[in-house]
Amino acid sequence: MTNVTSEEFLIKLFSVVYKLFIIAKTQSDRLKKEWDENFASLTEQPHLVRYIRAEKEKFLTDIDYRIKVLNTIKLSFEDGFHSIKSILTVLFHSYFKDSEIFTQNFIREDQNSLKYLVAKEILGNLIQYNQLDHETVPLKYNILARNYLLIKFKEQNATEINENLKKIKIELKLRELKKKLNEIIADGFFKKRKEGKIMYYNLQQELELSEKGKATYNQTIRPIVDWPTLFYRSYYNVRELNVTVDDDSKHLEFLNKALQKAATQGYMACYYVISNLIKYYEKLKEE
Repeated sequence: MTNVTSEEFLIKLFSVVYKLFIIAKTQSDRLKKEWDENFASLTEQPHLVRYIRAEKEKFLTDIDYRIKVLNTIKLSFEDGFHSIKSILTVLFHSYFKDSEIFTQNFIREDQNSLKYLVAKEILGNLIQYNQLDHETVPLKYNILARNYLLIKFKEQNATEINENLKKIKIELKLRELKKKLNEIIADGFFKKRKEGKIMYYNLQQELELSEKGKATYNQTIRPIVDWPTLFYRSYYNVRELNVTVDDDSKHLEFLNKALQKAATQGYMACYYVISNLIKYYEKLKEE
């Protein structure tokens, strides 16, 4: 881990603040554009990520201003979570609910596949997000999203599937899970076979759209479906702050403990780092 002075760390921190500003502005503008193009006829609105373009000199010299900027970033991390949730909400509770733009754009054979595909593309990629939100997307789509790759490469029994769901904090009785698995079977994506007393679940068919469906998907909602993963992996990343501040400044043990978490990507880690940086500068302000 790199050793830096407090002054060097502050410059590094500002560079991260500026990076987050660029990402938040770019990605919010992009989400709004794609939303307006695809969901203009629906009532829902996107939850956009707030951003702040901090003044460098003021950030480096004014501790109150620095704390204000970091508080805005902390709120923007919460915004990111709600942005993803707003996408899942409009897709699964409005767009896919037999909206005219959905039924006119996709033939019936593609409509069911697309619901599962979208769940897999978003929730399957964002396990950390899925741990925090496993209620927005209807359960059967969430079950497939979490287990699709596992079942694709090796059949699973209900207990194994249930243990995998527990990793994203979905707690189901086996009876409930089997009911949902039967719904996925009825939709044509899983199949089952019995060996002794144990039922095993396999992939019945890949999540594929027709050629026309693929083209329509790419031309319409795919950028919105891809947005959560691209945003999450770029915004929730403050690895540049994974350093050790080593000089005669105060409260360095507290600061360096917080900065260790910067080595980990994801919402929770970034929120922890920024929250504790706010506490650190508040401590310095009290001196």
